[in-house]
Amino acid sequence: MRTILSWSSGKDCAWALHVLRQTQGIEVVGLLSTLNSGFNRVAMHGTRHDLLLAQADAAALPLRTVPLPWPCSNDDYQRLMAAEVDSMKRDGVEAVAFGDLFLDDVRAYREQQMQSSGLKTVFPLWKSDTGKLAAEMITGGLEARVVCLDPRVMPRALAGAAFDPAFLDALPAGIDPCGENGEFHTFACAGPMFMRRIPVLRGETVERDGFVFTDFNTGATSQAKESAA
Repeated sequence: MRTILSWSSGKDCAWALHVLRQTQGIEVVGLLSTLNSGFNRVAMHGTRHDLLLAQADAAALPLRTVPLPWPCSNDDYQRLMAAEVDSMKRDGVEAVAFGDLFLDDVRAYREQQMQSSGLKTVFPLWKSDTGKLAAEMITGGLEARVVCLDPRVMPRALAGAAFDPAFLDALPAGIDPCGENGEFHTFACAGPMFMRRIPVLRGETVERDGFVFTDFNTGATSQAKESAA
């Protein structure tokens, strides 16, 4: 089943890629990301476009991007995503995979959006124990950096931190170890889903729209093939 993986640039989608590649009957044929066209970055994560390309290159997969206007209305989002879904179907895509873990409303929304398209949905990490999953990611070689956090529930000092045992130990009580409730977001820079490590340089940390963002960039040249919406 030719499958596109929804790609936020974070650890969960990266680990989903690793799992999917070990799943019989599924062929991952590309990554799909939405970009804030005003900043040319992934929404919420704030990941730069060139870092997305570096990830796709390291994963040996084409990257499909959907530029979204800023601000983006629901109507605009639906229209642009519908056009991308049509394009994927013309390219022979049969399913879309997501790295969601346990939020039922998010899964229901994704399934509803795909239902009319005829594309199947795949959730390779669904209902994983997030404490065990976080440990499995780390011991399995995944490396990631915290690019965004919610300062209402997370210490600001963890912005930019490595996703490692020390980070997990520093999480306040009640915080999901994988940040599934939106407590934090990451950028995956190494792991078994990539052919090579993605070099990253830490930039400034800023607070914007109620969240703390740490910028990362790379000077590495990416040869990723991008298919724009």
